[in-house]
Amino acid sequence: MSLLNLHLKVWRQTSANAAGRFQDIEAKEIPDHASFLEMMDIVNQRLIEKGEEPIAFDHDCREGICGSCSMVINGRPHGPEKSTTTCQLHMRKFRTGDTIFVEPFRAKSFPVVRDLVVDRGAFDRIQRAGGFVTVRTGSAIDANALPIGKETADAAMDAAECIGCGACVAACKNASAMLFVSAKAGQLNLLPQGKPEKTRRTLGMVRAMDAEGFGNCTNQYECEAACPKEISVDWISKLNRDFIWSAVTEKEVSTGGGGE
Repeated sequence: MSLLNLHLKVWRQTSANAAGRFQDIEAKEIPDHASFLEMMDIVNQRLIEKGEEPIAFDHDCREGICGSCSMVINGRPHGPEKSTTTCQLHMRKFRTGDTIFVEPFRAKSFPVVRDLVVDRGAFDRIQRAGGFVTVRTGSAIDANALPIGKETADAAMDAAECIGCGACVAACKNASAMLFVSAKAGQLNLLPQGKPEKTRRTLGMVRAMDAEGFGNCTNQYECEAACPKEISVDWISKLNRDFIWSAVTEKEVSTGGGGE
């Protein structure tokens, strides 16, 4: 085990409306086998022992599946290692003497709560706009009663890997949420259980995304590069096709024309 001496520049901000600043913190004798969040724990314990305010940051599972460990590390959401959440990033990726900038995800739709904590409730509201069915489904059926082709099942599972962390938004110059929305909508739209609500779901989620103030996608793929679960931008193309079809269908139905 090696011990690292690091210089941290951590963003401190008391609320969304308060001015923020970088605080210089010396993080000495950090075990290189520690995770990034464990390093933050060590730093916070030392701040508390000195009577200083600890750094606020989000965390929960620390297993790369909850999406709450949202930090921008040296300008990259979740840090320098590809396909890795902040909680799975280990300090052996850094060298003693390094300066590390730690910031919150920055987007208008993710207001800062405190320090490195942002409010990602916009994602929850988008999912509520389309992530359920209104038709009567009855009781749960046996898992094998409804055959689903392997290709469809695999694709749906790929989309379902999205953990809603928001790295795609933080990486995009427009703060677009298209990768997140396309994965969540696409997962449900592919499966037979989700098809009855496909039109309503697609329109509802896209309109909710726009209402939350997320920017437009300009197809530069920063979102895919930053995604810790490697969600493909192909889902964005599929969402665009589904949205056009759904908008046309909605118009035809409202004017008495033919529908899906």
